[in-house]
Formats: sequence, structure tokens, C-alpha cells
Amino acid sequence: MSGERRQSTRQKSLLRGLVYLGNSPSAVNCLVRDVSESGARLKFGGPVTMPDMLELHIPNKNQVLRAKVKWREADEVGISFVAESGVDSTPAGETDLAARVERLETEIAQLKLIIKRMARPTGMTDAA
Repeated sequence: MSGERRQSTRQKSLLRGLVYLGNSPSAVNCLVRDVSESGARLKFGGPVTMPDMLELHIPNKNQVLRAKVKWREADEVGISFVAESGVDSTPAGETDLAARVERLETEIAQLKLIIKRMARPTGMTDAA
């Protein structure tokens, strides 16, 4: 018998991920590794401080998942996915999907503003 304690088998992966901490519009980049239906291992570019709950966006899979941190080690974090409570059980999750799309559109608009500000050369003013 294997020493595996997980409820579902994890598959090796190398996906780009964005971790949103709290209600912040900015995200921390990560690699999504060893992903399963119930959780994943996230690898960051260096040591990172994480709250116990986070939101993981995996652009290639068009997924946004709420997760709980299970363990932390240097530049890696193990997470388990949690079901969103209080979500209306509209057929096929239509309400949940619409809310996610609306939230993501808002985040995209905020990120575009941040990128626009960062792209401006410093010390320059607009000329008339």
C-alpha cells in the first residue's frame, strides 16, 4: 500500500497561476504543481507569506478556485480546494459563473490600469 494520504491522486503539472490574497486586486505569480481535484502544490519565486485562505486563478484552465493553505515550506505552499458556501444552486452554476465573470472583468480592468501606470516613464509629464 502506498504512503499517499490524499483523497485524490495528484498529477504532475506546470501551470501558471495567480494567487489573490484577501480582497487585493493584485496577485502573486506561482507555478501550480501536483494538482488534483482536491488540492495542489504551489511554487513561488521565493519565500512568501500567505494567509490561511486564498484564491487561485489558473488562466490556462480558465479556473478560479478558493483554497485553504494546508502546509508552508520555503517557496512552496500546499493547498486544498474548498467549496464556496452560500452559492445559489441555479442550474449549471449560472449565478456563480456570472459572478466570477463579473469579478474577473473588474480585476482585468484594474490590472490594465496598473500596467498602464507602470508603463509610464518615471519623471516625465504629459506635454500639451
